[in-house]
Amino acid sequence: MLQQTRVAGVLEHYARFTVRFPSVQALAEASEDDVLAMWSGLGYYRRARMMHRAAQVVVAEHGGVFPRTAEELLELPGIGAYTAAAVASIAFDEPVAVVDGNVERVLARVAELDISKDAKRVRGLAGELLDARHASHFNQGMMELGATICLPRGPLCLQCPVQPVCRTRGEHAVVARKPLVPRDAYYALVKRDGRVLLEQRVQGEALMAGMWQLPELAAAPIGLEPLSKLKHSITVTNYSVRVFAVDEGSAEWKCAEWKRQWIALEDVEGLPLTGLARKVLRKLR
Repeated sequence: MLQQTRVAGVLEHYARFTVRFPSVQALAEASEDDVLAMWSGLGYYRRARMMHRAAQVVVAEHGGVFPRTAEELLELPGIGAYTAAAVASIAFDEPVAVVDGNVERVLARVAELDISKDAKRVRGLAGELLDARHASHFNQGMMELGATICLPRGPLCLQCPVQPVCRTRGEHAVVARKPLVPRDAYYALVKRDGRVLLEQRVQGEALMAGMWQLPELAAAPIGLEPLSKLKHSITVTNYSVRVFAVDEGSAEWKCAEWKRQWIALEDVEGLPLTGLARKVLRKLR
């Protein structure tokens, strides 16, 4: 959950998720829709799908016992080098170095390396410096150092425990992030007899495949004031969202071929909704 998502955005989801799926067996036996519904709002839904598949592999091929080494963990769906090393060292104290963005920055500054050109050297340095006797604490300390002291901008060098051996002692040049692309989006709130009309994104979509959302309109209805206005960011796009109360028969859908279905209001929370749909429905109560 913490991949590409801040801690504050994860805490509530993590608590609910682990109550609903208290073991790898419970997660493996759940339907994908149940998993996505509990994940809704965190974004990057491929993470949830891959975690679900990984749980099924652990149960089917490992007897429900989670692999304990980075090498074995790499065989699971959705787990790459960073996650494998983090789990193996922190959960099972395997002497393997964790290299995330924070660790990269610390090592690049200490050794005065260019991450964009010397990534292999940075990863090698992480392994050389690792305290193999206390891999869990060492890795967590390195990540924490980068997250709280060796900041991307305005590093707190005078508070840094490795400042005496650091060659940089200050900021590296950082590549400026590309600005978010603005885009308008229009959605319909269509209600009937305690039900709301939702549409399902097709499985082939690059973003949020198979998730449910309010039906998207091709354009803002002429002469109608929106029920709600809000901002919503997804990857590189900053959406300016407006929601309109419309009649099903008069609406011009953006994706006319997508499946639309009437859903009872009490059942909506159990669906794998997009984060935006959940945000809008809660805002409109």
